[in-house]
Amino acid sequence: MKKITLILLTALAIAACDESSFLDIHPQGTLNESSLNSEKGIDLLISAAYAGLTGPAGQEGSVWMIPMTNWTYGEVRSDNAYKGGGGVGDATDLHKLETFDVDATLGNVDGKWFQLYSCVQRCNSALDVLNESSEAEVPERAVRMAEMKVLRAHFFFELSRLFNQIPYFDEHVDINDYAGIGNTEYSRDEILGMIATELNEASAVLPETQADRGRVNKYVAYAYEAKVKLYQAYKQDAATHAVTTVDRTLLGEVVQLCNRLEGKYDLLDDFQQLDLLAYENGRESVFAVQYSMNDGTVDAGRINWSNLLNAPKGPYNGDGFFLPSQNLINAYRTDANGLPLFDSFNETDVDADSHVDPRLDFIAGRPGITWKTYPDAPCQASWVRDQGTYGRYCTKRFFVSPESGDMFAGWPWGASGLNWQIIRYADVLLWKAEALIETGDAAGLEEARQIINRIRLRAKNSPYVKDFADPSKEAARYLINEYPAAGWTQEYARRALRFETRLETAMEGERYFDLVRWGEAAAVMPQFITSEKGRRVYYSVATFTAGQDEYLPIPLAQYNFSQGLYKQNPGYGDF
Repeated sequence: MKKITLILLTALAIAACDESSFLDIHPQGTLNESSLNSEKGIDLLISAAYAGLTGPAGQEGSVWMIPMTNWTYGEVRSDNAYKGGGGVGDATDLHKLETFDVDATLGNVDGKWFQLYSCVQRCNSALDVLNESSEAEVPERAVRMAEMKVLRAHFFFELSRLFNQIPYFDEHVDINDYAGIGNTEYSRDEILGMIATELNEASAVLPETQADRGRVNKYVAYAYEAKVKLYQAYKQDAATHAVTTVDRTLLGEVVQLCNRLEGKYDLLDDFQQLDLLAYENGRESVFAVQYSMNDGTVDAGRINWSNLLNAPKGPYNGDGFFLPSQNLINAYRTDANGLPLFDSFNETDVDADSHVDPRLDFIAGRPGITWKTYPDAPCQASWVRDQGTYGRYCTKRFFVSPESGDMFAGWPWGASGLNWQIIRYADVLLWKAEALIETGDAAGLEEARQIINRIRLRAKNSPYVKDFADPSKEAARYLINEYPAAGWTQEYARRALRFETRLETAMEGERYFDLVRWGEAAAVMPQFITSEKGRRVYYSVATFTAGQDEYLPIPLAQYNFSQGLYKQNPGYGDF
């Protein structure tokens, strides 16, 4: 799948600014009806659906600002990251997302809606033709249909957790009827239930392995169903988004689904291998976007254009967006026993005397600390474009080392063929542990402790970052240990799980969605904003509104497209 072209030869090109253009099922001009229904034509439709994982506009500028990796929607909107770049006036839509200055007219919000429904319709276009095909015409017809349903489920899931109230439809809905489908026909719970059902049905058809890397298999469907059901288990009040109950039956199903991946996947030995091309399709990778470099396409190739803005200055000469927050840096502080400081981690900033979780220097670049395997210099504060606004830290994840032959030389800065992990096995383990903890029985709590410790031991046993001037020494006072059995109550275990999830998956685009799922955004985000006002001047105007900001508003352009049918999310007022 590294060689999938971003096609359909312009026939499936998505026209910007026209909210209904992605509904054109039948490509025009390049492919006629007979070629479209041929095996080759169907392959083109399927390839176009997979290419949607990189963004429906491919490497055009929109995906830089509307990233498929969710670094803006899942991290910059959370307590993990700052927008970065050249100051608050650089990419103002992203600044508005960070400070919760968002309404239904924001172009970035409308762009994300359009982007994801474009991807949904690519899946529907392929399914529409596959429905009319026979096994003789397409020998792997059933498997390809299941693949398209998993991809469609992925895009609908993204829409659900971003916008909450969304229109839901499949390939059997006539194009002309789409505008008549309301966004409140189904509740959040019903949408998630339908997504989970589609994933379940697909898993019954999909093979355990595929000949092409990147194609969806049975275990992708199992894992994704587990994720969706975990979200569904946290029942939310429709008006306030507060979590009201947690469904133990669904939690049990999450555990069973996660168990199906046991023995098929595992953690990599070294956390830092997650950013090496040699391991990108290794045993920890469950579902990944397959990127490539120097593949014959323009510029660097089919690289991760979603993260194009995020390479730091210094040896990358990048644009320097997406920077770790001071709050996140401090979250890696540990006590004398090598355990997190749940309540006091942000009372003082990390310094040379602090005990820290080694993942801090795997994930964040700190001045004076060795940067990957770069031999010329350690990370410098000057690698951040606007230190006065955003501080001194860079994002270290998702880039290969600057001297590596795997990195593209020149623009696009910091580019490589490194995959983007949508689901890795560490996620699956954390979902299982979360479900066991919320279920609350003694055996489950103990199993969850062992799972969390398994992840912490991987971090502990990974080679630590070395001092740049003296590689015989470690770069910081690294200290991480396992949670003991003593005191492992459900409440303590819940706090440990949620903290561990933050530390393990930081900057991967999930943090804000986790906070909303847990019902913690309304408490965490105002506290974060208050603490940041003393560090980052621009946070003085930031305000999180509970019962509103958990989800993005329904875009005004889409309300107009529905001819006034759509209803706005709670808190944003009427259109």
